[in-house]
Amino acid sequence: MHGRRDCRVLFDFLLYRGWIDSQVSPFATIKCYQSVVSTMSGMFNAARSVRLFMSPGMGHCGGGDGPNVFDRVGFAPQWFEKGQAQQSLMVSHSKDGKVDRTRPLCPHPRVAMYKGGGSIDDAANFTCQLPK
Repeated sequence: MHGRRDCRVLFDFLLYRGWIDSQVSPFATIKCYQSVVSTMSGMFNAARSVRLFMSPGMGHCGGGDGPNVFDRVGFAPQWFEKGQAQQSLMVSHSKDGKVDRTRPLCPHPRVAMYKGGGSIDDAANFTCQLPK
């Protein structure tokens, strides 16, 4: 995303950004999302048509040490045709062609929180929560 125009282009869809993106500040993406939320009179209204997913360890549009591979369009029919937005997206990381880590990608401002048991490399052991 480069500037305000991209905010409008992505409106009614999915915004995502890697926390280690060195080309576009993750904070600029959050600011863009907050602008949309404000324009739509709050998060409840905005959540019907736009979601932001921040990906820990992901670089610019992918790459990085964190989970960074996910289906960017598979959620669309449920959301746009049936009004059922994703509560999380499954994101994975591969090494040498094998998936070695999965996590839920949570809609901002929620984050994936470890439940306290099981492997930290398995998405099943995380839940989307508001940060404390």
